[in-house]
Amino acid sequence: MTASTESVSGLFSSAVSASAKRQALRAGLASGTLQRWPGAFSPLVAKLGAEVGFEGVYVSGAVLSADLGLPDIGLTTLTEVASRGGSIARATDLPTLIDADTGFGEPMSAARTVATLEDAGLAGCHLEDQVNPKRCGHLDGKEVVPVGDMVKRLGAAISARRDDDFVICARTDARAIEGLDAAIDRAKAYADAGADLIFTEALRDLGEFEQFRRAVDVPLLANMTEFGKSELFTAQQLGDAGYNAVIYPVTTLRIAMGAVERGLREMLSEGTQSGLVDEMQHRSRLYELLRYADYNDFDSDLFNFTIEGARK
Repeated sequence: MTASTESVSGLFSSAVSASAKRQALRAGLASGTLQRWPGAFSPLVAKLGAEVGFEGVYVSGAVLSADLGLPDIGLTTLTEVASRGGSIARATDLPTLIDADTGFGEPMSAARTVATLEDAGLAGCHLEDQVNPKRCGHLDGKEVVPVGDMVKRLGAAISARRDDDFVICARTDARAIEGLDAAIDRAKAYADAGADLIFTEALRDLGEFEQFRRAVDVPLLANMTEFGKSELFTAQQLGDAGYNAVIYPVTTLRIAMGAVERGLREMLSEGTQSGLVDEMQHRSRLYELLRYADYNDFDSDLFNFTIEGARK
């Protein structure tokens, strides 16, 4: 491999194939080590999460909606989700799991959703058992579809999968509506239907997480979102409870928006951003994260010629 080829690797898209990322996701779930997936609201955040050392990336439907200025009530489209998810997935060598809500319609729509997300380079998605229109999993007033309807949704999604390593995760919101035992029964039914991973939404305490783990014999995903119904447990606690993965879906957006709001208010009141400079990511750090030097080397290697007789 030439020096210029080495410098190009991963500049414009991940150097790791979508297939390899899916295999890595499955290997991580089977590793016995908790997989930690921070939410990424942009490709740049995904790059930073990979550099810091997380095992994967998560794309939240709530965050995508919020970034578009919309509430998380099922208003986003498959096109919007696949486009943003694909951009994020291409930005990092880590596997990316994406929130696919209820599959954007009836079972046939769920099938199309899986095919579209595969084409976009995602490593997996989760589908939930809420009715349409859905709402945030930690709000009251949710409704869930009958178990049989969700099994059909999952069956359609699985049938549309072309890469067997693409992970299909089933999320149940039944804990807050039907109780813990019903949520466990649903999880078992979804696992029997072929779900690779179960997302247990809005469990209340560590005992409930542990009870779910004892009852369900497939990999489990925990959701550690702030200001919700679940306590914020550590990675160590969740790993000890036997969970395979944890998402922090909205954390980075909340951190960023908190800083943006404080900064905008100070700019307005002070008439300058000078007091905020020490809190900012420096330009040199941004350039390092974006690999500016590698782009420059690539450009120089390709365009380091002159044309004889050309005007200076």
